[in-house]
Amino acid sequence: PKIMLMRTLHMVLELGGFGFYYAQCISVVHEYVGIHGCSETDGEDMHGLDEEEMWHADFNQKRGVVTLPDFANPLEFPQYYETSVIEMTGCKSDEAFLSKVFKSPPPEMDAPHTSIYLKDDVELGVQNTLICHVTGFYPPSLSISWTVNNANVTEGISLSRYRPRADGSFNIFSTLKFTPAEGDIYSCTVNHIALQGQPQTKILDIDVALPSVGPAVFCGVGLTLGLLGVAAGTLLLIKGNNCN
Repeated sequence: PKIMLMRTLHMVLELGGFGFYYAQCISVVHEYVGIHGCSETDGEDMHGLDEEEMWHADFNQKRGVVTLPDFANPLEFPQYYETSVIEMTGCKSDEAFLSKVFKSPPPEMDAPHTSIYLKDDVELGVQNTLICHVTGFYPPSLSISWTVNNANVTEGISLSRYRPRADGSFNIFSTLKFTPAEGDIYSCTVNHIALQGQPQTKILDIDVALPSVGPAVFCGVGLTLGLLGVAAGTLLLIKGNNCN
């Protein structure tokens, strides 16, 4: 795409209520975040609270998706998807106009920061999950790939949606389900426009420390020598008594 329009709305909400335990008036501050953006071919419309996504428009499936857990009284977003479709039409019209006026200016960019870690402690032969966390990037468009022992992996992978941060940048998670084997090497590679053709790769070696046998061997040898010493001393004592 030549240009991407992105509008992020931050709004501080102050909700008043009564504390359940103390029956006193309390005030809770929350931050609403709305993201509306488009390019020539794509669109994004998301609503969130306190950096957690609540709802987004899925323009491929032509429906709105509530991403909050199923609470006793779930939130509803009536007519949100229909409104998103109208907004995307206007956004793409503005994008085409601004591309001509500004002749596709270079986009604002922030490079991502990538880390890789395990969900659980490693146990050989027991299924685990690797997590690749990418944060602090803008615009919200990148690719994540996995390898094991330098071979590309395509199964057992999941990818979260882009999640906004308070500073206007984004987070995303990719996970890989795997069964660890001693010596395996896993890598997560991230490619983003701000990296200028130099992808970030993070590597994790599966190295399970085996219990050391050294102390047990030394203790066994020491105990054996000690018993031999006791036996030799006893024998000499008996011989000495016989000589007397």
